[in-house]
Amino acid sequence: MEAVRPIGERLLHDRVQRPEDQHCECDDEHDDRHPRRQPASDAAGSGQASGPVEAGEAPAPASERTEAKAELARVKDTLLRTAADFDNFRKRSRREMEDARRGGREDLLRALLPVFDNLERAIQSAQRSSDVKAMTEGLAMVQRQFVDALGREGIARVATVGKAFDPGVHEAIQQVETADHPAGTIIAEVQPGYTQGERLLRAAMVVVARAKPADADGERPGEAN
Repeated sequence: MEAVRPIGERLLHDRVQRPEDQHCECDDEHDDRHPRRQPASDAAGSGQASGPVEAGEAPAPASERTEAKAELARVKDTLLRTAADFDNFRKRSRREMEDARRGGREDLLRALLPVFDNLERAIQSAQRSSDVKAMTEGLAMVQRQFVDALGREGIARVATVGKAFDPGVHEAIQQVETADHPAGTIIAEVQPGYTQGERLLRAAMVVVARAKPADADGERPGEAN
């Protein structure tokens, strides 16, 4: 009995001195049943997706692509129709402007035709008659009729003689030195001018007075006897 006891005491002593071995075996059994959690840093570095794919990255459905193509076709058709309508409007406007110009010329010619008729009659009468006074009165009547016809169309003659020179409606073709009229005054009309409303049809050709030099009427130095 004394020989067996020491052996039992040694076994008990060994188990007391090596508790880490029992701890390791328990830990291994615990790890097998409950695996350890992976750290967050390892999970983040593993490259695996941590959430669902965003909706904006997903390809568009076929129905949306078909609708987009249909909308593009509608816009293109609208643009083509608008361009065609604008071209038709431009052509129509041009025709209307041409018709308006043609109509204005026709109205003026209809107003002047009676004047030409009376002028022709006056010439025929002057060829058969030797009465100069009657012929002069006939021509003056035709002139008044012509001026009246132009007035009905808004055309007026530019005032000239006795008026101050206006470069906007007058064209000076000559200047005459005179003391009878102030400088810049129109003293003669060479060709009449006409306006239609605010628009100048033709400038009047006129002669304009110019002041004489101060010593023009006096004696020049050295000429006195």
